[in-house]
Amino acid sequence: MGGNSRFDRFLHLVERVGNRLPDPFILFFYLTILLVIATFFLSIYGDAVKHPTTGDPVAVKTLVSTEGIRYILSDMITNFTSFAPLGLVIVVMLGIGLSEKVGLLEVAMKQAILATPGRIITFAVFFIGILANVASDAAFVVVPPLAALAFLAVGRHPLAGLASGLAATGIGFSANIIIAGTDVLLSGIATEVAKGFNPDAHVSPVDNWFFMSVSTFVLATLGTIITEKYVEPRLGKYTGDHKDDMAHVITALEKKGLRNACIAMAIYVIALLIALFIPNSPLLNDDGTFLRSPFLTGIVPLLFGLFLVAGITYGVTIQKIQSTKDVPKLMAEAVKDLSGYIVLVFMIAQFVAFFNWTNLSTWLAVHFSNILEFLNLTNIFAIILFVLLVACLSLFIISGSALWALVAPIFIPTFMALGYNPAFIQLAYRIGESSTNMVTPLNPYFAIILSFLHVYDKKAGIGTLMSLMIPYTVAFLIVWTLLLVIFALFNIPIGPGIYMKM
Repeated sequence: MGGNSRFDRFLHLVERVGNRLPDPFILFFYLTILLVIATFFLSIYGDAVKHPTTGDPVAVKTLVSTEGIRYILSDMITNFTSFAPLGLVIVVMLGIGLSEKVGLLEVAMKQAILATPGRIITFAVFFIGILANVASDAAFVVVPPLAALAFLAVGRHPLAGLASGLAATGIGFSANIIIAGTDVLLSGIATEVAKGFNPDAHVSPVDNWFFMSVSTFVLATLGTIITEKYVEPRLGKYTGDHKDDMAHVITALEKKGLRNACIAMAIYVIALLIALFIPNSPLLNDDGTFLRSPFLTGIVPLLFGLFLVAGITYGVTIQKIQSTKDVPKLMAEAVKDLSGYIVLVFMIAQFVAFFNWTNLSTWLAVHFSNILEFLNLTNIFAIILFVLLVACLSLFIISGSALWALVAPIFIPTFMALGYNPAFIQLAYRIGESSTNMVTPLNPYFAIILSFLHVYDKKAGIGTLMSLMIPYTVAFLIVWTLLLVIFALFNIPIGPGIYMKM
């Protein structure tokens, strides 16, 4: 990489520092060792704090003790198996993974982008790209090249389409109108951490749903404006010789499978709505209310059923599923893709459990909240600073789950002590983490993304990619944060019955 500008030097710094960070599993192993050492000295220091809600004195406990060693040995397995995100993510990914393995998600994204009229293609790319995070990382390798082809087909610069696809899937990754794996994973970690401070605390996968649904339309509109008013005019007219090769991208059998899958999903949703509104529905609370009902708390199994029905229908139609044996086989392949996540979760589960058992989370929360009160930073400005902190950390720690597991044990209890809802803190985290996804050379998809660029510009490099992504990063971070402020100031619910304060 060449270049001597300040920005080039900054990118080099990010890359050097990030490359020196260990693998997330090893990082949390080191952090756990550091936790053991820190709590040992803090327990000797003997500084007890008053719990903000119960008023009881809370002192830091050390793991280097008879009680601590017994806890480590007796609870290590249950720390892992009872870690909320583990089961939730595996269940939802069994359904989504099946849909991905039979090719349904990829074909659905292709059809949605390629069938969009040219006059609204930019908005469609952003909207579909943001929704594509339901397919997790697969969206990164499907949406951007398809967006480039779609732009080329209507006589527009393919790099503008590629940039739109990258910004939508990467920078807008956390937004969606569909409850996706990201909601399940983050809310599970948030619940584990929040319960260490308040045993009754709970963060549901739907607790950010209202805000993220609004964000989907806001970011799609904002991305459209940035692309058409700034990025595309800056690129100028495309003079390359790459031809439109979109013909026959989707076969007739795949279209039939997609149609049948949509019909199956519609039947599933209608049946669910009927079950929801029948008298004395088991999906509602005993008093007939919706908030915190079995429907909302059971959203993960319901999503699993939705994607299972769609995936099986599509797979049978295109003959990818020819017998009942194929279904568990494909689901097993999907779980194999989660092997790295499962290994990482083992270490994260121990770290979070130790953090809570030692009372360090409460101890830090009380001290940090006192500092914030002393500095008069108990308002929304403190949340904005948290968003910016996460945006900076995201440049170096690429795994969203790993970064959340790192900052949540500190900041969730801190802000809970000030009266903030843990779901709101999770929301602020998602804005900061998602906004800088595509401006760090540590992104594991950088090589793939650069290969996409080279299709249309042989001279393109990291600088080209950065120049395309930075306008979206800055604009998304600012507008998304302002949207957060609006929800907070006007006390608009961010999810069903969920507000900024508890």
